[in-house]
Amino acid sequence: MTVRALVVDPEAPAGVRAAEIPEPEPGPGQVLVDVRHVSVNHGDLRTDVRPAGTVLGFDAAGVVVRAAADGGGPEVGSRVVACVPGAWARRVAVDIDALAELPDSVASATAAALPVAGVTALRVLRESGPVAGRRVLITGASGGVGRMAVQLAARAGAYVIASVGAPERAAGLVDLGASEVVTGLEGVEEPLDLVLDNVGGPQLVAAWGLLAPGGGIRSVGWASGEPAVFPPYSTFALGATQTLSSFGDASSPGADLATLVALVATGELVVEVGLREPWERVARAFEALAGRRVAGKVVLDVGPTATD
Repeated sequence: MTVRALVVDPEAPAGVRAAEIPEPEPGPGQVLVDVRHVSVNHGDLRTDVRPAGTVLGFDAAGVVVRAAADGGGPEVGSRVVACVPGAWARRVAVDIDALAELPDSVASATAAALPVAGVTALRVLRESGPVAGRRVLITGASGGVGRMAVQLAARAGAYVIASVGAPERAAGLVDLGASEVVTGLEGVEEPLDLVLDNVGGPQLVAAWGLLAPGGGIRSVGWASGEPAVFPPYSTFALGATQTLSSFGDASSPGADLATLVALVATGELVVEVGLREPWERVARAFEALAGRRVAGKVVLDVGPTATD
């Protein structure tokens, strides 16, 4: 038996096309999920670094159609959100520690936008330590990770400076908790305790020069596609150690997905879907995201049963 999926094809528009793949056979600690919605992250656009035929995506929401053979995880009929490689298929096998159940109050299309962006924002802030009272710069703040990071950092008591690429992309960020919204780094003069960088390139270098003693940059994205060139000696400074570190830990995300779902259910976290399309229009969605014409997340509806 086969199922429909979105796979890498270098000859197709945006490098992606629909194909038939074998229906997955879940292992003992996995459930089989009928996927209703998926979401697109900037990393998904890099079809050029994946072999032809690779099933794309990591974010999915749907319904469990086969429970785990070992008795763990959700029952058949449970609505779930999952973070799993190869998520853009009509059915996927998911480890029970890589998903969370959804309450009736959280729509599947909303939940589908959570996994990569939400877990990244939650974990990078957690690993950065207490942020209450600290000056936190979030670059690329109008994107999926950025908009969730703004909310989570503000909720934790940080003074949040949201940086966007153009003034028109600033809409709504103050409502989400940003104390300031700037274009690029214009007007940012006081030292920064923490930078969550989604942009990379020259802006990453400039942000490094704004760090307070003991401050750090967490690199979680590189939307600019440009190199970051540090002048000689610019990474040396007297005083407390400054750090630049990568972040991309998506292992065993189930517990953190459950935390994010609970925040959405209580209204403490707003998931903003800037574009929603049928998954047959994936090339158009890719082009909109790459062209920075989307504020927030891109969600694709999968199959004829997608209703919420």
